[in-house]
Amino acid sequence: MNLERVVFGFFIILTLSLNYAFVVGGVESPAHHNVWILTLTIIANLVAIGLKLGDRSQTGALLLASGLVAGLLLITARVVWIVADPVGGGGPGPGDMADIVSIATGALVANIVATAILVGDTLLSRR
Repeated sequence: MNLERVVFGFFIILTLSLNYAFVVGGVESPAHHNVWILTLTIIANLVAIGLKLGDRSQTGALLLASGLVAGLLLITARVVWIVADPVGGGGPGPGDMADIVSIATGALVANIVATAILVGDTLLSRR
């Protein structure tokens, strides 16, 4: 067993799971979306990106690219949240929340792609 692959796989799946946990719920309701889950998703994604830096394989490049896309989208969603709720007064309004969840859903797609690449690479390397 390769401990490096286990740790990287853990963070890829953790990012996907946290991203899904943030996105699920009513799109326009701030009560259904926790800002701390979004923040933890960003942190887990950044750790996964850091673990992939330096990997010179084609699969590593694709995983890094999907991680960068997800990271960019997640950070954008968090910035929109900060701009929409600058004083912490109950969360963003319905329109802003719909934007935040839509952006985070794009990151979810990138995380699904990364997980599919990871699983595919793992299955191919077993032969």
